[in-house]
Amino acid sequence: MPLSLLVSLVFVLVYLLLGTEASDLRAAHNTLESRYARAHSLSNNYHFSARDGWQTVNVTNLQYKYRRDFVDEDDDVDDDEPQGAVSDDDVVEEEFFELAKRANKNITFNPPTRRANRKTVAKSKAKSTKSPKKGGSNKSSKKPSTKNSPKSSSKAASKDTSKSALSKGGLTASVKNILASLKGEGSAEPVTITWYTGHDLENPSCWPNPVWAPTDASFACALTLEGWVTRPKCFKFLELCNTPKKCVFVRVVDSCAGCKKGSKHVDLTQAAFKELATLDEGLLQVQMRQATEPEGWLEHLWGPKD
Repeated sequence: MPLSLLVSLVFVLVYLLLGTEASDLRAAHNTLESRYARAHSLSNNYHFSARDGWQTVNVTNLQYKYRRDFVDEDDDVDDDEPQGAVSDDDVVEEEFFELAKRANKNITFNPPTRRANRKTVAKSKAKSTKSPKKGGSNKSSKKPSTKNSPKSSSKAASKDTSKSALSKGGLTASVKNILASLKGEGSAEPVTITWYTGHDLENPSCWPNPVWAPTDASFACALTLEGWVTRPKCFKFLELCNTPKKCVFVRVVDSCAGCKKGSKHVDLTQAAFKELATLDEGLLQVQMRQATEPEGWLEHLWGPKD
C-alpha cells in the first residue's frame, strides 16, 4: 500500500474518532442540562415518605433580604391547647402567614396533617392580603439585576439538539450514568422556600472569595443564616417537588441573612422556582430532601465544582 494512501487512511480514522467523541460529549452535555435545568417527574403512583428523606416545605416568591420588623397582631389561639403551648403546626403556620403578609400575596395553606377540631385561619388570613404582583416582592432595597435568562429559542434549540443526538445513537453509558447519578437522600424536616433575584444573587457566601454568582437562570439556593441547626451544608444538592411530576434539583451556594432566625428557609433562583410554579403563584407547599451530587457538571447552573 502506498505510503500516501496509508497516511490518508490514518487521518480519516483519527477524524472519525475525534468527531464521534465530540458528538458524544455534546450529547452528554445537552442531556445533562435537559435533566437538571427542567422539572423532572417521579412515578405516577409515587408516595412521598419521610423514610425516603422527604419533608414538607412552603414555597413563596419573596426576595429573601426583606425587612424583619413585621409583627402579626391577629394570630388565632387554639381553644383546645393550654395557653403558652406552641405546636409544630402553629410555628409553620405562623411563619407561612407572616411571609404572605409581607409579600401581599393571596395564599392557600395546606399543612400535611391537621387535627379535625383545630381552627383553620387560612381564609381569614388570605382576605387581608392583596393580589399577587408579577416579579416577586419589592421589599428589597437593591436594584433589579440586569442579567437576563437565556432566550426560549436557545432552550428549544438545546432541547432539539439533545433529542436528535439521543435518537441517532441512543444513550451512551456515560449519559446513562449521569442521569442516574443524582438521587434524593437524607432525613425529613419542615422548611420554607422562596425565590430571590437582582443584587441578592451577588457574592454567594459559600465561597470565602466568590469568583462566581448565580443568575436567574441558575439552579441554586440560599439557606437561613442563623438558628437552623440541621440545615444542609454549603454545596449540597437538594431535590424539591411540588407534585411527583414536578421536581427540581438545586445546589446550596448562599446564606439568607434576612431570613428569620431559627426558620428553615430555602430561597430558590427564578429558573428553579418556575419549574415548580409561576413566579406570581404566591405561597406553595412542596416536598424537599437532600440529594447526591451529579457525575456530570454544569457550572452555569451550580457554580464551580471545587
